[in-house]
Amino acid sequence: MSLHHPRDVLEPAQAGHIQLPVCDHYCGVEARMLKSIQLQEQMTEEFGICVFDVTLDCEDGAPVGGELDHAQMVAELALSAKPNARLGVRVHPIHHPSFESDVQTILKKAGKKISHLMLPKVDTYEELTRALHDVNEAGGIHTPIHVLIESPRGVANVNEIAAHPRVQSISFGLMDFVSTHAGAIPSSAMDLEGQFSHPLVLRAKIEISESCHANGKVPSHCVVTEFKDTKALLKAARVAAQQFGFTRMWSIHPDQIRPILEAFSPDADEIVRASEIILEAQKAEWAPISFQQQLHDRASYRYFWHLLEKAHVTGRVLPNEIRSLFSQNH
Repeated sequence: MSLHHPRDVLEPAQAGHIQLPVCDHYCGVEARMLKSIQLQEQMTEEFGICVFDVTLDCEDGAPVGGELDHAQMVAELALSAKPNARLGVRVHPIHHPSFESDVQTILKKAGKKISHLMLPKVDTYEELTRALHDVNEAGGIHTPIHVLIESPRGVANVNEIAAHPRVQSISFGLMDFVSTHAGAIPSSAMDLEGQFSHPLVLRAKIEISESCHANGKVPSHCVVTEFKDTKALLKAARVAAQQFGFTRMWSIHPDQIRPILEAFSPDADEIVRASEIILEAQKAEWAPISFQQQLHDRASYRYFWHLLEKAHVTGRVLPNEIRSLFSQNH
């Protein structure tokens, strides 16, 4: 009997389903970029898979007046990285004078080494389209695009933005979102507790997460600036993953990477249960089964398969039969 692969049976119900590393680590200073690239290499060897992206930051990293030099440095770093490195770049916003030169410098020089381009402060579908024109002109027609939503206008248009076929992921820019309300939202909404209690911030997070899921894209949660408190970060990351449906989260300090991985990973018992159900379902040719006195069918199979995908991208230990499914070309 030929056993059908879970992706052949379960994935069509969620067209465009994208898997990315659950942590997106940002750095804007050359020394930290180099350390982050080295850390990515070390942790890839440790986990057997790249468990976090490194995004080289031009927007906040470049000194005023030194934008071109910074973009050139970022391109050189990308060129010198190993072939299996996952390096993204955040460029300046489309309305910034350095946007076009960022795109031209980085994509023309190192476009093939860039895993994604992060476009900040996108408010409308039309702005995204204009930005992509410049990206394409620079040779980035196949470069995956990530978008950063940072204003109430962007939130209002997020579903349309998420529907764009070039977009892989949408992130939430918490601090700019609060700032654009001109004092109507208190600064406490930017801290660890306030960002999970202020109604307008909560609404923005929910809109972004649901728009991404509706369009098969990856919702990425904002930073937690209190990077020294790893226990609080772990708690916040779990809330983002389990209550708001985010499947990826920003890191701004190396100490945040492992707590984010832990928060977005299924626990060992979940992995064992999901593995047993998927293997039994596969043997049953994906017909309904009874497992531990519970009925399961393709709806629950899909849930457990996605749980195992999450376990895979976070480098969790998987049973051999499940691990072999991820080594097969599909």
